[in-house]
Formats: sequence, C-alpha cells, structure tokens
Amino acid sequence: MQRTTVQIGIGLPNQVRDVTPATIPRWSARAEEAGFSTLATTGRYAYPSLSDTVALAAAAGATTTIGLLSAVLLAPTWPGALLAKEIAGIDGVSGGRLTLGVGVGSREDEFTVPGHGLRGRGARLESDLATYRDVWAGKPVGDGPNPAVPSGTRQVPMLFGGYSPRALDRMVRWGEGYISGALPPASTAPSFEAARSAWREAGRQGTPRLVALAYYALGDADAGRANIQDFYRLAPADIAANAVLHTTRETIEHSVARYADIGVDEMIFLPATDDLDDVARLADIVT
Repeated sequence: MQRTTVQIGIGLPNQVRDVTPATIPRWSARAEEAGFSTLATTGRYAYPSLSDTVALAAAAGATTTIGLLSAVLLAPTWPGALLAKEIAGIDGVSGGRLTLGVGVGSREDEFTVPGHGLRGRGARLESDLATYRDVWAGKPVGDGPNPAVPSGTRQVPMLFGGYSPRALDRMVRWGEGYISGALPPASTAPSFEAARSAWREAGRQGTPRLVALAYYALGDADAGRANIQDFYRLAPADIAANAVLHTTRETIEHSVARYADIGVDEMIFLPATDDLDDVARLADIVT
C-alpha cells in the first residue's frame, strides 16, 4: 500500500480524572492556533471527568476552523432523540465542524438511564441511528407538530468504532468511516483493512475515512501512565495493558510513519494529562 499523508489531530483532556473544566476552551484555542486538524473527545459517564457533549460544545465556542470529533461517544447510553438534538446543536454552534464518532460501550456502570442498560444496546443503537437521521432532517418529534432542531440542520457525519462485524456493518450503512482503538498499529491494521473491505463489498463509493487513536504525555510520562491505567481500571485487562502511550518525539514520529504506511487518513493523539503545555510540545513534533 502506498504511504499516505496523515492529518494530525489532538484530543481534549476531558477524560482525565478531575480535569479542571475551564481547561477545555483554553486547550481548544491553543490546538487550533497550533494547526491541528481535529479536536477529539473520549468520554465516559461513570468517571470524574467532563462529558463528550459538554467538552465539544466548549470547543465549538472557543474555535472557528478546527474539526470536532467524538472518539468515541457511547451512544446507547443516551436516549436517541435527546442525543440527536445535542449533537445537532453542537454542530450548529461550530458551523458544521462536528463528526459524531459512535461506539456501543461494554461497561455496566456507564448505562445509568432507566431502560438503557447494557443488555440490548446493539439493537437499541440500530433504532437510534434512524432516529438521529429523522431528527436532523427536521421531522416532528413526539406527537406534536414541531421538530427538535432549527431549519437548516444538516445530517451530521458519523464514524464508527468497535471490533465486531456489526460495527463495520453499521459503518457502511450509516457512516463515513472507522475509528480504531488506542492500540499499536500492528493490532489496528487488520481492523482498518476490514473496514476497507466492508466498504467495497457494500458498494460504497470512494473509501472510508480511517482515524487512528493513540495516547501521549510529553511533560509528565509517569502521570500519563497512571491516568491511563486508572481510566481503564475496570476495562478488559488487554485494553489497559496494550493502550499505547507516546512519551518521546521518536515514538510519535514512528507511529505517524507507521500509520501512513497503513493508509489511515488521520491520527489523533489523546492527552493522558491535562497539562496545557502538552499542546505546544506535540505541535513542535507533528505540525
């Protein structure tokens, strides 16, 4: 495969334990000024952090050009119509810069809304995806005559994460591409190839947008490692053990080159700490 030019995005530290919420707009403005392609969130509910929607809304208001992405938002933890309205609002505030990255989730403690438990989440997401499209199209909600969103609301593009065939099936039916987990390139390369194959077999035109994730901490590597282990403490052991943390210029440059070889479109470095200076440190390497 011919090497591609990889865009470089940066995550928001909304998932860092006890993050100071006021950091988010400052981080966003610095990231845009530094020239990153995208600002991305990683979210959980049962964790002392800031939700995807709040962080993305803050980023939308603090920036004017940089892309916005949830990477990924656990959609089945939300009532579908409510999430559709939230996402449409953030996209509208940003001027149409948001991409909704969707995952199904796997931890029981994330599913706190009555009637929206872990069981049945895949089937529920299937129904919700249709709801998103209807809400964004301006169809009336409930039994009344009113839509939930302003006229002119667009269909927000979606990317899908996950490792099951069903995730790829949703991608080709509803989405524009695929997001990998924050694992080594050797581990994610088969998933990207599977996404390309599913796209072709479904008869979709062009190629899917492929986004790779990786953690980084350039100021305090020890704090970054501790934060990642804490964040994934209740996750399957192989995820916590294999999450990639980049702490040097050499490892960052190597991963970018490796993902260029794989043919991904964008690599997003997720911060493992909320040290604002890590925006400039990363930018000095990749932009």
